Amino acid sequence: MLTIYGVPLSVHTRKAIVTTILKGLDYRFEVVIPVIPGNPPANWSTLSPTGLIPVLQEDDFTLADSSAICQYLERKQPSPPVLPKDIKDHARTLWFDAYAGGTIFRHVVHPLFHQTIVNPNIRKTPIDRVVVDDVLSNVQPKILGYLEGEISGMFLVGDRLTLADIAITSNFINYQYLGFKVDTGRYPKLSRYLREIAALDAFQRALEDEKPFVAQMGLDRSFLS
Repeated sequence: MLTIYGVPLSVHTRKAIVTTILKGLDYRFEVVIPVIPGNPPANWSTLSPTGLIPVLQEDDFTLADSSAICQYLERKQPSPPVLPKDIKDHARTLWFDAYAGGTIFRHVVHPLFHQTIVNPNIRKTPIDRVVVDDVLSNVQPKILGYLEGEISGMFLVGDRLTLADIAITSNFINYQYLGFKVDTGRYPKLSRYLREIAALDAFQRALEDEKPFVAQMGLDRSFLS
């Protein structure tokens, strides 16, 4: 059986979990919060050379990094596919996966999560409103505008759910957990897209498992109604 180590609210952990659920693979989940001293297992540095989550373990095989994990799962259980066979669609899927982790997470979700959740609740430091305002005013509009222009149907690439949708939507789940909204008037296609992807069964099952953690953190689930 697969074991996934991580945090339910991690966009990267969720990406691996949704992919696992979509492919109908049995797995168990073990919560590991590296930022809390003493929480990781004794062999954490071996499981995750970077110290980051998620990590997948299957028997004596261990793999860190969410994108590598999802590509491993794709080869392990090819159906349903999350990576298209068409060479251009395959490349676009990898691009959106990279954009989700390298741009949306790094420049929007990560700073907002740390400023509104980690700093006041874990580090016991005040929210830096300058950082939050800069993300919302200067960084976010470019990203939302780009995605709005890329959506032409229910899915970002092709006519079925791919890793692109899983990665992008996973980031916006956290964005909305924090109480931030995607303006339906300014970004109607993106707003609809995120609602429809989050409503798919694989996402719903993953999000249902997150509910206790969301409640514990006092996050906002109203956008899922």
